[in-house]
Amino acid sequence: MTRQIRFNAFDMNCVAHQASGMWRHPRDTSRNYNTLGYWTNLARLLEEGTFDGLFIADVLGTYDVYGGTNEAALRNGAQVPVGDPILLTTAMAAVTENLGFGITAGTAFEHPYPFARRMTTLDHLTNGRVGWNVVTGYLPSAARNMGSDDQMAHDRRYDHADEYLEVLYKLWEGSWEDDAVVEDRETGVFTDPAKVHPIEHHGEWFDVPGIHISEPSPQRTPVIYQAGASPRGIAFAAGNAEAIFVAAPSVEVLAGTVKRIRDALEAAGRGRYDAKIYTLMTVITGATDEEARAKHADYLQYASAEGALTFLSGWMGVDLSQYSPDEPVGDVESNAIQSAVSHLKAEADLGREWTVGDLAEAKSIGGLGPTIVGSGERIADELQRWVEESDVDGFNLAYAVAPETWEDVIEHVIPVLRARGAYPASYEPGTLRRKLQGSDRVRDTHRAAQYRI
Repeated sequence: MTRQIRFNAFDMNCVAHQASGMWRHPRDTSRNYNTLGYWTNLARLLEEGTFDGLFIADVLGTYDVYGGTNEAALRNGAQVPVGDPILLTTAMAAVTENLGFGITAGTAFEHPYPFARRMTTLDHLTNGRVGWNVVTGYLPSAARNMGSDDQMAHDRRYDHADEYLEVLYKLWEGSWEDDAVVEDRETGVFTDPAKVHPIEHHGEWFDVPGIHISEPSPQRTPVIYQAGASPRGIAFAAGNAEAIFVAAPSVEVLAGTVKRIRDALEAAGRGRYDAKIYTLMTVITGATDEEARAKHADYLQYASAEGALTFLSGWMGVDLSQYSPDEPVGDVESNAIQSAVSHLKAEADLGREWTVGDLAEAKSIGGLGPTIVGSGERIADELQRWVEESDVDGFNLAYAVAPETWEDVIEHVIPVLRARGAYPASYEPGTLRRKLQGSDRVRDTHRAAQYRI
């Protein structure tokens, strides 16, 4: 049986998400990121293409590692200015019926108690179509603006996140019984107090003695997304994640990452396929290979090498302005996204040594993921090869030009995959978790299940 490929769209509430400089392209509309029309039109488009969801990234600081300032980030619009992703969701939900929404929010700078209410509210208003991408943060500028000298050490951030999720699971799963809301008009009782329980959490970082102040939503716990591929990040994902986003420069590197994640899921007492794994990819396609290559060449005229190095410096935690273009990146230690560095080292082990100039050129459109170019047939061949050789479930599709990149995938690639039986023709009904996992509630093997009443 042909394995079906899954798609998410990857965007951010800003003008330059992964492809720095492309906001200047005459067909790019990302400058309209701060209008509802941009997002509602995108949501309708993605639902037309039967995408699993729209995954919206976020940061709470600026990319100021490159050159030691945020000037390059500001010049290039590199994820600044940036708006809150959560506030976009209800408008998009109102114009769609099936599209899921993966919202990025960090554990470092907001208390879990109000955050629990915010996500429960979103889950109600989307009829159970919301997921939360759990991030621990990686930009030092965010930590400084929240009153710290720097972010916590990499693994310590995950220790903090473990307790953060424990509080949330207790609130979402363990505070209200399923039948606590009785709405008894004769007795005048709306909620039975005996069926609402304080969580009495007292931990290293948080004290939350009381109840969740929102009634249970369709999924209770939103679908948990996670994007860490470091050893500590994988361990965190193994207990919590139901959808995992990775970025790998080649199918060989990706295969190793996917295997480590599936092994970790199994070691945590879950099934090897209890989490869907999506890898970052940018697709540039057209009716023919020649048309796609011409489009790619056109796009490259607008790409910003400085913007690409600004992103990479932030992701890697190393100031690439210190290097000449022909200098190898070499071995660096990172307190940012450790997988960004480890993947470069893995490429070196496979015989590919990156120079700073190589990185600036290769990553100017695709970010930490690869960019593939070709006709719909050629792209479909390549995507199926990546799935077959790496065991990945699908692709987190970033844009070069918004929304043209996704329009082209819907027009040229998805019909080919559907004809091969490799892409869904329609949505499964129900919540986002039901579409991804087959049930509205977290599985019994998921960490959250232990906190159920």
